Amino acid sequence: MNRNRLLNAQLSHAIASMGHGDLMIICDAGFPIPSTTWRIDLAITPDVPDLETVLAPIAANFITEKVSFAEEIKVHNKPLLAKVERLFSGAEFAPIPHATILSEMAAKAKVIVRTGAFDPWGNILLYSGVDVPQWFNKPGVVAPDYYARKM
Repeated sequence: MNRNRLLNAQLSHAIASMGHGDLMIICDAGFPIPSTTWRIDLAITPDVPDLETVLAPIAANFITEKVSFAEEIKVHNKPLLAKVERLFSGAEFAPIPHATILSEMAAKAKVIVRTGAFDPWGNILLYSGVDVPQWFNKPGVVAPDYYARKM
């Protein structure tokens, strides 16, 4: 049995399959997932599971370099923004237009995880990073400034 707290086999596989810079979207129940994208559908009923229930174990098991979300969330869903900022506190935050998430970003995602969330603008984009202390730990290797801050 797995030692970590993430028990969903598909989600564990998706995280293990991510490379540096790959995009994973954790979306609400109404997100238009392209038919060609790897989909992990966790939705059961409205708000089951909710975004925080899905994001928390992902945050604990996924090295997230950057997090994007709809610009609209800053004004129209501050409670969700606070959860995202708390869960991914070490990541860069880069808001983008909601229309861009629904179109271009959905097509670029390696995997999209659908929740049961009924959360306005509840689509969170997670960009895979690297374990900086592990990656730059060999003698003579010097981390660039961007990564040195994360050492």
